[in-house]
Amino acid sequence: MPRPYNFSAGPAMLPEAVLEQAKAEMLDWRGSGMSVMEMSHRGKEFVLIAEQAEADLRELLNVPTNYKTLFLQGGASSQFAMVPMNLLRGKSKADYFNTGQWSKKAIAEAKKFCQVNVAASSESVNFTTVPARNSWNCDPDAAYLHYTPNETINGVEMHTIPEASVPLAADFSSTLLSRPIDVSKFGVIYAGAQKNIGPAGLTIVIVREDLMGQTVAGTPTMLDYAAMAKDGSMYNTPPTYAWYIAGLVFQWLKAQGGLAAMGERNQAKAALLYKAIDESGFYKNPVDPAYRSWMNVPFTLPDEALDKPFLAEAKAAGLLTLSGHRSVGGMRASIYNAMPTEGVQALVDFMADFQKRRG
Repeated sequence: MPRPYNFSAGPAMLPEAVLEQAKAEMLDWRGSGMSVMEMSHRGKEFVLIAEQAEADLRELLNVPTNYKTLFLQGGASSQFAMVPMNLLRGKSKADYFNTGQWSKKAIAEAKKFCQVNVAASSESVNFTTVPARNSWNCDPDAAYLHYTPNETINGVEMHTIPEASVPLAADFSSTLLSRPIDVSKFGVIYAGAQKNIGPAGLTIVIVREDLMGQTVAGTPTMLDYAAMAKDGSMYNTPPTYAWYIAGLVFQWLKAQGGLAAMGERNQAKAALLYKAIDESGFYKNPVDPAYRSWMNVPFTLPDEALDKPFLAEAKAAGLLTLSGHRSVGGMRASIYNAMPTEGVQALVDFMADFQKRRG
């Protein structure tokens, strides 16, 4: 019997081939006599796993040589503090875009360390769009500009990289590895792993070397990019098993044709689902079509009384975790890399059938 399709926003669906490989290697990794979970992070076996994963990540993203790739703990939420701690570099101000709930959290944390200039905000329209370029009010004296390319809760995505005269910091938690990006345009990229990369517990940080080593006074060593880079992300014991699974995902992505192929596939999956919503006359998506997310698709039914039956019947049909975030309600389908086109088609077919029976 096939596995159900899991539309969770995170921790999210992993490629079945990756899970099968992890299952096969669970008790004995390549004749070592150990599970990866039992290995010393400094032993030759895990060092090999870690080095291969980093090499594959750098290849997939075409990371320039003057950037460090870090495999850290703490989730993207810890980066809300680590970014100002590491990037202020003697300055007192930073620019932030406010385009959703995760932007708001990043702003609140940054205010503990510096003066935050909210250079653009769409909060007044319930985060259903991205502020127009001519409304941005960036400060040329800011230490950096921070934004969230994709807001998982609201389903809003900036499809182009903002131009900035200061280092650009971005929370790529829900879009990293879903398509090609130009890493050289950023000062810092960070992403919690539990959407497109691997299991929860791992955070990827890609940081330009010249931005490291000038932390805010009192910054703990564990929160210093330079210290973590110096020790190869092993200042302390890293999240070894999550790192290993991420490495398997990187190899799977390469086997799928890399990020260009994944980008085409992800765009097509999103288009399929949005088309079904728009043409139904029953379901609605509240986001400005120009800024709809490829990864997280929120939608509502015409009557909230239909929500519970929809979720129950979807679950029975093998379509899991479609409930919207508690702050916005409705439904949300997260369709990350591991979600096959067949899963999106199954959801579209179910939605049409539900409408026929309940509409």
